[in-house]
Amino acid sequence: MPDDPADILRRHGVQVTAQRLAVLAAVSDRPHGTADDVAEVVRAKIGVISRQAVYDALAVLADKGLIRRIQPAKSPARFEDRAGDNHHHLICRGCGRMVDVDCPVGAAPCLAPADDAGYAVDEAEVIYWGRCPQCLDRSPVRPGSEGKTVPAARVLDVRGGSNRESTRADDQNKQP
Repeated sequence: MPDDPADILRRHGVQVTAQRLAVLAAVSDRPHGTADDVAEVVRAKIGVISRQAVYDALAVLADKGLIRRIQPAKSPARFEDRAGDNHHHLICRGCGRMVDVDCPVGAAPCLAPADDAGYAVDEAEVIYWGRCPQCLDRSPVRPGSEGKTVPAARVLDVRGGSNRESTRADDQNKQP
């Protein structure tokens, strides 16, 4: 983070505590981590912290827009510090790995509903699902093959986009 984390919390009206600073740092260090992942990192850094304290800190930071909470289908909530920039996510159906992908349109909302029912739509949250290169190497599946394993002719790099996305994807690979 370019600014001092304590100053960031103060500017957003959040009381500065060691737990909140540690949670904010943990989310930054482990993008797309679950609350349990965050708790593990925080405990390694500051020692004892209750699961509830981690959940409370995550809720406050998400409510203030300092972190983003993502809730993919059939998955626990995940958290990241890349908030407010209209990006989306790509999740591997094989291993569950999640990477950031920039919005193909740029401005929010990048999708418009066929019928907005009178709503003023200002955001669309998109999650792309597929298989990461590592899972494709292990047992590739072509769309429409009903789960039959086929040899991979080549593996496309799904991490394309900005350098930050590539770095994030590489960082995510290093995590257990």
